[in-house]
Amino acid sequence: MFQFTHYNYNVLDLEKSMKFYEEALGLKEVRRKEAEDGSFILVYLGDGKTGFELELTWLRDWNRPYNLGDNEIHLAFVTEDFEAAHAKHKEMGCICFENEAMGIYFINDPDGYWLEILPMK
Repeated sequence: MFQFTHYNYNVLDLEKSMKFYEEALGLKEVRRKEAEDGSFILVYLGDGKTGFELELTWLRDWNRPYNLGDNEIHLAFVTEDFEAAHAKHKEMGCICFENEAMGIYFINDPDGYWLEILPMK
């Protein structure tokens, strides 16, 4: 038997990404691991409600944008106040795709990863 625990995104600017995830989605740091030699930092973000975590990985020696391919992968988030979330994300300028027929939209983070926003059912 297996359980979900976390998902990973590699990021170029850890502080910028952490700020984005807190402002856009309310995610906060729950723990971190730093390499003794400074070669990497792992920061785990949580929503304070579920046990699922988003791991942000910063690599000291990585100096170019990550190749996200066709970017057909994403994480999905639900919100109780879809309209307020949409207004906030529009103000932030991070909405990258809307599907009004399905009642969903996507935002992208500083590294270009897509995040789906859904209304609570």
